[in-house]
Amino acid sequence: MKKYRIALFYYTQTGQALAVADRICKPFVQAGYDIVRKEIVPEEPYPFPWSAADFFQVFPESRLGVPCGLKPIDLSDVEDADLVLIAGQSWYLSCSVPLHAFFQSDDIRNYLKGRPVVVALGCRNMWAMAQRRMREYIRQAGGRYAGFISLQDRAANLVSVITVVRWLFYNKKAATRLLPAAGISPGDMEHAEVFGHIIRDALERGDFAGLQAALMRERAVTFLPTVWFIEKNGYRLWGQWAKFIIAKGSYRDAGRTPYLRLFCVYLFFVLYVVSPVGMIFFFLTWPFRRASLRKARQELCYELD
Repeated sequence: MKKYRIALFYYTQTGQALAVADRICKPFVQAGYDIVRKEIVPEEPYPFPWSAADFFQVFPESRLGVPCGLKPIDLSDVEDADLVLIAGQSWYLSCSVPLHAFFQSDDIRNYLKGRPVVVALGCRNMWAMAQRRMREYIRQAGGRYAGFISLQDRAANLVSVITVVRWLFYNKKAATRLLPAAGISPGDMEHAEVFGHIIRDALERGDFAGLQAALMRERAVTFLPTVWFIEKNGYRLWGQWAKFIIAKGSYRDAGRTPYLRLFCVYLFFVLYVVSPVGMIFFFLTWPFRRASLRKARQELCYELD
């Protein structure tokens, strides 16, 4: 029986992305596959917990896909890998900056060519634009986008804003009397093992054509129309903000600090004042959106090519 090799590339600060990947890989380990872990390491590490200043500093680069420097990744022991698994997270409605840098690396682009790739994303609740960006990166590299998994915080949108801020700024993840725990729930994390069984079956058959549909039958991706509506509109507006701010200075340039503070005020105003009004508008216009929502769900959750 063939001994398959999986190349696992991951970026994590909190450990959540690696925990997701390890859970997915558990059936591979049980089957005796070789799992070769390759950490994506920025030359200048991003802090955890974050300070507010550092957290907002990465906004323009994350949204616009401006890469950071990465430490070299040795690919010599994964040249014969049968499958590539990439695990990471979304920042500011796009990929995290280290993921942008990873996908834009010439070495990685050459490595992904012709290989099947599965992406596992951990996020608060907005994953669609990050997925689109990563899918495009893989296609441009000539890789085969074989499957996508997104695990997310199940708390209500405005509640999860509070819990994720507690976690990222103060490293307080546990539930309180009034707030749920931040991040992916233990139940969802445990369920991720099912995805590993599905991927393993596809790999052993040598056929990834039906992989995403099989993953979706086990709820690999949760598409929420209201969240998609917010994300799609936010992505466009944040792009304008990001271009405006980056024109004032590069990463950590003091010249853009006042504009990042202004964006911070704007962000929380939109979250807690504008978005509730937007939701009312969304539901009032629901009958006119059904076709476009079905199309978006099909593209994001099922389509591979």
